[in-house]
Amino acid sequence: MTVNIEERKNWDLKSGNTVKVWQKVKEKEKIRLQVFEGLIISHKHGFEPGATFTVRKIAEGVGVERIFPVFSPNIEKIEITKRAKTRRAKLYYVREKAAKQIRKKMKEARISKVQEEKIEETAEPQEKEQQSEE
Repeated sequence: MTVNIEERKNWDLKSGNTVKVWQKVKEKEKIRLQVFEGLIISHKHGFEPGATFTVRKIAEGVGVERIFPVFSPNIEKIEITKRAKTRRAKLYYVREKAAKQIRKKMKEARISKVQEEKIEETAEPQEKEQQSEE
């Protein structure tokens, strides 16, 4: 399981790119490939031996981050699905932004639920009046 270092140095790992990381996972005797698709939020240490990159994705409403070593033999390949131009090298603010959006959605859901309950409460007396008139 050797790594082609020159090929890895040519990878376009930039913050803001959306990538699919194909990783080898060993289960008992078999080795299978598992895909982790997400946004690169950081790339550290260039392409020296300890270089890493962090990929973030949202899985079932929960943010998941994984840190991959660039020269890990467990990484089969990286496929860039979308390129983006960013003004920052580290996109850590995405964590807070995502959490803020989720809080906003939850608040809107609570408000709409309260409004529905009020509508139901006002509709019930009208139905009783109609029944009593008949």
